Amino acid sequence: MGIPQSDIYTAILEGDETTVTEQVEKALQMGIPAGVLLNETLIPAMAEVGDLFEKGEYFVPEMLIAARAMKAGLSILKPLLAEAKAETNGKIAIGTVKGDLHDIGKNLVTIMLEGAGFEVLDLGVDVPAERFVEVIEKEHVDMVAMSALLTTTMVNIEMTMKMIGEKGLRDKVKIMVGGAPLTREYARSIGADGFAADASQAAKEALVLLGGK
Repeated sequence: MGIPQSDIYTAILEGDETTVTEQVEKALQMGIPAGVLLNETLIPAMAEVGDLFEKGEYFVPEMLIAARAMKAGLSILKPLLAEAKAETNGKIAIGTVKGDLHDIGKNLVTIMLEGAGFEVLDLGVDVPAERFVEVIEKEHVDMVAMSALLTTTMVNIEMTMKMIGEKGLRDKVKIMVGGAPLTREYARSIGADGFAADASQAAKEALVLLGGK
């Protein structure tokens, strides 16, 4: 790891957006390819953030600050990665289901998925089943990630899955669900492919589910 790369890695762990931005630009000027910075620095740094969160050494505030720092670097790299047509780990559409306006968890999952090398389409909150179906049909996503933070909106996850099945699209996408009232047993019972209790787990689960892509 070159000096700018080790500085970027440390700055992400510390949530230092300014240093991440400066060192990413410096690394690019030194001729380090955007894909190398993403795969050898940003992604491993966010993986360590996830591990620290799981060990109880980082909490949601530290995770959010680190994620914002990573996103600062990613925003510089994205245009270059697009130009180079860099391979991603897959394309994921994410949204909080209809009737639910919670977005903090979803936003953190989005950042962690981007930090794990996925292209993410954030559909926002209060997303109707029809919108998820439309995205599967038009954007050819590899996975749909749905969250519900209220027990009263959990039924809309099932309704969305039913509509995806009725449109003949179920075998075209993996489906991952999450949110405070959900469990892995619930996810299995409704036929979802994966479940994540938090943002760190969501990134790991997505890598497993789309690993054979």
